[in-house]
Amino acid sequence: MRTNPMTNLKGKSAIVTGAGRGLGLAMAAGLANAGAAVTLVELDKDVLDEAVKSIGKGCIGIAGDVSRPEEARMIVDETNSAFGGLHILVNNAGLGPERFRDTDRSNAKMIWEIDFTDWQLFLDVNTTGHFVMTKAVMPKLLSQGWGRIINVTTSLDTMTNFTNGAYGPSKAGAEALATMIAGGVEGTGITCNVLIPGGPADTRMISATGIYADRDKLIQPEVMVPPLLHLLSEDGSSVNNRRFRAALWDPELDANTNLKKSGDPIAWPQLGGKAIRPQGDPRGNRNTGSEGG
Repeated sequence: MRTNPMTNLKGKSAIVTGAGRGLGLAMAAGLANAGAAVTLVELDKDVLDEAVKSIGKGCIGIAGDVSRPEEARMIVDETNSAFGGLHILVNNAGLGPERFRDTDRSNAKMIWEIDFTDWQLFLDVNTTGHFVMTKAVMPKLLSQGWGRIINVTTSLDTMTNFTNGAYGPSKAGAEALATMIAGGVEGTGITCNVLIPGGPADTRMISATGIYADRDKLIQPEVMVPPLLHLLSEDGSSVNNRRFRAALWDPELDANTNLKKSGDPIAWPQLGGKAIRPQGDPRGNRNTGSEGG
């Protein structure tokens, strides 16, 4: 079975957060091109309006703060009202690390030097936003027995780089959250997976200076679309609790090859030792993900 870039999502509706530009806009456009009805969520109303205009029919825009439960519920209610259903959530909204350093990693603030307000802001957007939006959509997905959740996090070395301030811990929290969601929805008809570019991407999180001045050398946002569409398709229904690097996904290869080539369990359980527990402790069991399809 080859990866099908023309996955048909007609009849499905999706919410994509942080959809005004970059990865979010590319994924929203990919969903719309595949036939899905799409709600673009973005804080900046002007950016949002331009994004909706660029995609055209089949989508709506909602300006909202994904870290606020009341606004998340509003986003879900308006999507359900506009499209008569809700099936897909792409948690993409996020803040980048350049608040804490220059692009070349000079002048970096150490983790203990950053302001508490910045620490809280990054947790609110990059971690709590995923939790709040997931909590808002889950009753609908569970009641219909079908749903797809995609969380955008980042690479392990980016999470742990000491020059990235609150960005790394906030994305690590989102990664742990994703595997907890995935474990909880196993067997319900819902899946939760992580999708990342796999390296520096041509988005506003990477300033066009130094080695990043040549934007063509960066990963282009559109690489997110082929793996995204597979994970959202019926063929992706058996893929759960996995993380994928979009830059390694080759649409010319069959899906099973791509799943193995670009995927790992969420949160890399293979890299860490398990807790030593008493015999019979049920907490010793951990879902490390499934990749059939």
